[in-house]
Amino acid sequence: MKLEQKRWAEGRGWTPVGNSGIGIGDAAQLVLLFGSVTQLQDRDRLSEVRRMYPRAHLFGCSTAGEICGARVFDDSLAVTAVHFEHTQIQGEKVKIDRMENSFAVGRQLARSLDRKGLTHVFVLSDGLKVNGSELVKGLIENLPGHVPVTGGLSADGDFFRETVVLCDGDPDRDAVAALGFYGNRLKTGYASLGGWDPFGPERLITHSRGNVLYEFDDKSALALYKKYLGDHAEGLPSTALLFPLNVRLKETDRGVVRTILAVNEEDQSMTFAGDVPEGAYARLMKANFDRLIDGAVEAAKTSLTILGGPPDLAILISCVGRKLILRQRVEEELEGIQDVFGQQTVLAGFYSYGEISPAAPGAVCELHNQTMTITAFSEE
Repeated sequence: MKLEQKRWAEGRGWTPVGNSGIGIGDAAQLVLLFGSVTQLQDRDRLSEVRRMYPRAHLFGCSTAGEICGARVFDDSLAVTAVHFEHTQIQGEKVKIDRMENSFAVGRQLARSLDRKGLTHVFVLSDGLKVNGSELVKGLIENLPGHVPVTGGLSADGDFFRETVVLCDGDPDRDAVAALGFYGNRLKTGYASLGGWDPFGPERLITHSRGNVLYEFDDKSALALYKKYLGDHAEGLPSTALLFPLNVRLKETDRGVVRTILAVNEEDQSMTFAGDVPEGAYARLMKANFDRLIDGAVEAAKTSLTILGGPPDLAILISCVGRKLILRQRVEEELEGIQDVFGQQTVLAGFYSYGEISPAAPGAVCELHNQTMTITAFSEE
């Protein structure tokens, strides 16, 4: 596998990243693009990328921050070109018109991919109009059981206004795209870990519908959130990223973390990125700086164990909530991952509205929030 990275920023144009500059050009089969909504919708920018890599599939999405190497950027376009020596890829994209169709979209995407030789599926989704839990169910129920699924939900900074997904062609709103990887020489490692601390009492979800939450313990869930947010309540939904929910169905469940996409003052509801089922137990969570960074490092170590050696490429998808909490320390989670993998591993990725991955080998693929999710690739 050969890789090179470039980044475009206003006032600086295109600059190489790391040791890039080997000139993959025509040999690239895949180009990953992560950037702001504005940069991804700039036709001149995309035309430049297509001229640099004329035979490559373009695949990417809008972000709440671009990861390029062990650094984080905003309002830029980060490009990672990949030449596989023994791997083929297939990209598919489906429009999603309503959140209620999330399962059907996942099923359609899964069935559109050729199953012969399929070894991994990487998915990028609209970040605002999707129920990530149902999307994942639709994917994994219609793919071979041995094929892992990873990916994430596109973002729009902390604005929650518009997200776009790119799979060749023009970037689309309200779209979900899947990239299938084929060949027995490709090895993948993956993991997803958080690092948040629960606080306050555990509460029963007494009224919800799918990923829309109305009540804890027969009382308004939105009112409870506002109580904890205090003066920050006016900034909803983005300020709710500071207090995600841990949701679990049974006493023995470790639970999954959920964050808010939207609030509705009229019916006092909150829409989350994934399911918050009635009868489940939920508990508010808060940040622990060191544990957030340790979670990212442990995700890298788990991915490394699966691979049995350092990857060529690691795609990192971390939640926008982590970025808002870590602030100036945000690059520490990337530096920790780079230390685990070594300097030869190329890091690419973005800050998201949700992460898709099994938490560890053998676990069921799920939508996560507020985690660092890593998908690592190498070729034998």
